[in-house]
Amino acid sequence: MLWFAIISLLVAGVLGLALSLLTLPGIWLPIAVALIFQWFVPGMFPWWVIGVAAGLGLLAELLELVASAAGSTKAGGTKRAAAGAILGTIAGAIVGSLVLLFPIGTIVGAVAGAGVGASLCDRSRLNRTWKESANVGAGAAAARGVAIVLKGIFGALIALVLIAGAVAHAYS
Repeated sequence: MLWFAIISLLVAGVLGLALSLLTLPGIWLPIAVALIFQWFVPGMFPWWVIGVAAGLGLLAELLELVASAAGSTKAGGTKRAAAGAILGTIAGAIVGSLVLLFPIGTIVGAVAGAGVGASLCDRSRLNRTWKESANVGAGAAAARGVAIVLKGIFGALIALVLIAGAVAHAYS
């Protein structure tokens, strides 16, 4: 049963990463798989391991949520630009998935959408030049790219924590 759990967690980790690239909450898939195993095989995972994985998941979601907004704000954007970065990320990921192949289109679309959304919303502010708004958009896009990489790292870390916890608990 341990090997089945390990393989299931690996598959869930890969699928979760794919869902995360679509800006969906795929990072929770390995945690859900661990909870299902815990339900059917009580004691397979120590509860603190599942708690650590859930904590990492919450941190990853929080980082992803604020990344584009923080990038646009750091580049001098307004709260409106930060909101535009978040909305642009979602719209860009959807459009990018339709125009280009998955997952490249989704990633490119999310990054570009964050930049365009932040730029357009920032431009609506009075006395703002296109160059200033483009800098805000570039900050949002760069932060979105970093967020995608960080969320992938967190997803892999969650899967590894769960696998290590199951193996350590099985052989202790």
